[in-house]
Amino acid sequence: MASLVANSSSPATALPRSTSSSPDATVKEVNPLNPNNLKPCCACPETKQARDDCFIKSAPGEGETNCREFIEAHKACMRGYGFKV
Repeated sequence: MASLVANSSSPATALPRSTSSSPDATVKEVNPLNPNNLKPCCACPETKQARDDCFIKSAPGEGETNCREFIEAHKACMRGYGFKV
């Protein structure tokens, strides 16, 4: 049993250490279409609200056809921020 303990290494010594100290390693890329780094849930609140309101007011199963213009407007807005929808 003693030989197993002697041959094992702790996880801290088994992992390679990062030696990169370049300043570029901490710089995040900024999307020129979305410089504030908005998340998809927070982008385009106006078109999102209009789309959601239309779906809520539509009869079950009819939202897709009744709200097509709102859906497309929201997709266009999201694409404007660089999101792939």
